[in-house]
Amino acid sequence: MTRNEIISVLGPVDEAVIADIALTGASIEELREAFAWIGADEALMNEGHAMPGARVARLIEILEPPDDEPEAPRAAD
Repeated sequence: MTRNEIISVLGPVDEAVIADIALTGASIEELREAFAWIGADEALMNEGHAMPGARVARLIEILEPPDDEPEAPRAAD
């Protein structure tokens, strides 16, 4: 997945986040799925969606902020 593809899904984000995502080897579809889970995990489960696979779960870990920060990917400086 390219830097531009990552930005097309997430918008402007920190270069470290882009690098972490690229290192997962995930596809853009997996990134889109992870981003959807972050915004609506309960709704997706209620609709009967399968739980995220390992790669999507890793992307969710990268994208979710620590508990003491607001829920959004880190913005680029």
